[in-house]
Amino acid sequence: MRDADTGAMTTIQHMTHLIPVLSLGLVTFLLAGFVKGVIGLGLPTVAVGLLGLAMPTAEAAALLIVPSLVTNVWQLLAGPRFAALAGRLWPMLLGICVGTWAGSGWLANGGNVAGMALGVALLVYAALGLAAVRLHVPGHWSRATTGALGGGIGAITGLVTAATGVFVIPAVPFLQALDLDRDDLVQALGLSFTVSTLALAAGLAHDGIFHGHAIGVSLLALVPALGGMFLGQWVRTRVSAPVFRRCFFVGLAMLGAELVIQHIR
Repeated sequence: MRDADTGAMTTIQHMTHLIPVLSLGLVTFLLAGFVKGVIGLGLPTVAVGLLGLAMPTAEAAALLIVPSLVTNVWQLLAGPRFAALAGRLWPMLLGICVGTWAGSGWLANGGNVAGMALGVALLVYAALGLAAVRLHVPGHWSRATTGALGGGIGAITGLVTAATGVFVIPAVPFLQALDLDRDDLVQALGLSFTVSTLALAAGLAHDGIFHGHAIGVSLLALVPALGGMFLGQWVRTRVSAPVFRRCFFVGLAMLGAELVIQHIR
C-alpha cells in the first residue's frame, strides 16, 4: 500500500511540474507563430528566447525543430521561384550547413555561455531591426563574388545557429541586401530557415538532444505554432506592419537583455 501511495505521489508531483512547462510551451509557440504570421519570420527567435528563460538553450532549440521546419517549408513552397533562388543561394545554404555542423556540441555543452550568446544575438538582431539597417550588395558584382560572400555569410550564420539555436544573423540582413522583390525575399527566407532548421536538427540529434521525447514534444508544439501563424496572417491585413515590427524588436531587445542578465548572475 505504501508503494502505491508513493507511486501516486510521484505521479502527482511529476504532473505538477509538467503543467507549468506545457503552459509555457503553449503560450510561447502560439506567440512565436503569431509573430511569424504577421512579419514572415521570428518563430525560432521568439520560441528559443522565451523558452531559454526556463530551460537550457539546447533543449529549447530542440523543441522548435518541427514547428520551424513545417512553417518554413510552407513559406518556401508558397513562393514562385524555388529553383532560381536555390541556384542563386546555394553557396550560402552550403555555408549554413558547414558552419552549423562545425559548431556541433556548442549548444549541448555551452551551459550559461549558450544562454548568454543567445541573449547577445537577440540584442544585436533587435538593434539592427530598430535602426532599420539595410545593406546593399552591388548589382555589378559578379555571380562568383556574390556567391563567395554568401558562403561566408552562411558559415557565420551556421556558427551562430550552433551556439544559440537562432538562425537570423547575419543571413537575414544579407538576403535583404540582395534587393529581391517581396515574394522572392519571403521565399528566400523560407529556404534559408528550412536549411538552417535541418542542419540544427542534425547537430542536436548527433549530440543526443533531439531524440524521441523531444521529437514528440516538438510535434505537439506544432499545433499552437500553426494556430498562432493563422491568427498572425489574419492580423497582418488589419494592422500596420511597421508598427508591429518596431514593437517586436523592442520586445526582442528586452528579452535579450533579460537573458544576458540572467546568465551573468
